[in-house]
Amino acid sequence: MLQLTTDIAVRDRWVQFIYTLQDDICGALEACDGKATFTEDAWQRPEGGGGKTRVIANGDVFEKGGVNTSVVHGVVTDAMRIQLNINGAYWFACGLSLVIHPINPFVPTVHCNYRMFELYDEAHNVIDRWFGGGTDLTPYYLFEEDAIYFHQTYKNVCDQFDPTFYPVFKKHCDDYFVNTHRNNERRGIGGIFYDYKRADEKRNTEFWIDFARACGYAFIDAYIPVVNKRKDIPYNAAQKHWQEIRRGRYVEFNLVHDRGTIFGLKTNGRIESILMSLPPTVRFEYNYHPQPGSDEDKLLQVCLHPKEWV
Repeated sequence: MLQLTTDIAVRDRWVQFIYTLQDDICGALEACDGKATFTEDAWQRPEGGGGKTRVIANGDVFEKGGVNTSVVHGVVTDAMRIQLNINGAYWFACGLSLVIHPINPFVPTVHCNYRMFELYDEAHNVIDRWFGGGTDLTPYYLFEEDAIYFHQTYKNVCDQFDPTFYPVFKKHCDDYFVNTHRNNERRGIGGIFYDYKRADEKRNTEFWIDFARACGYAFIDAYIPVVNKRKDIPYNAAQKHWQEIRRGRYVEFNLVHDRGTIFGLKTNGRIESILMSLPPTVRFEYNYHPQPGSDEDKLLQVCLHPKEWV
């Protein structure tokens, strides 16, 4: 087994990366919106650590969104051992998580998360460390050129590190962001997702930090051009209605299946920050189905049957 670095250098470098990424992404989103700015709510967790929740709302482009960072730590509880299947005496987690909900239904919602988790023994030596993250796109109307562009951007990043990454992480994304209770309906058109990546003889800790940095900054390149292309398309009430139906599926996934939400709730996380991912307006209508062959149905079909975009 590869010897883990037990000093604080790795942890400090990761925390600084996450804070800088938060600043840069918020700046890019504010420039894209042109009106709204992020407000910051710094918070402390009684059991250890805290975070910076940044929220944007009621803009010209973005109806609601959050770009959150958290740096939290504590004692491994019995509930964590059972629910999260982890062992050790103490834990540390640091990450960035964002969700952006646009006003215009022709602009997709987007989610992004990059994190590092460490476990320690009674003497506070690192006994385990892993990395995870990804970025995925949730459109309401399907523009295939946007889907191709988004996936190609992340494939290009993955290929710089290992050509085998993209197909594996793309499938992992398709298989993770799925409402299994709705006939395996995907939340959107995916992207990449990876988890529990540990240093070994082939890929050290620096490799996974560098990979997360490249993927984190690729968010700006992958998402902002799509927003700029679609944000001024006229839309009607029926299209907004469909957006809110699909937002309901987003809520279902986050509350029923998402591991990040479950982790936050099991570790007494800050509820407002955990649930900032939920959209401002949502519809739940009994037995709703789009008209077969419609643009709405076209989107639904790719959620039910994921495609290879690149």
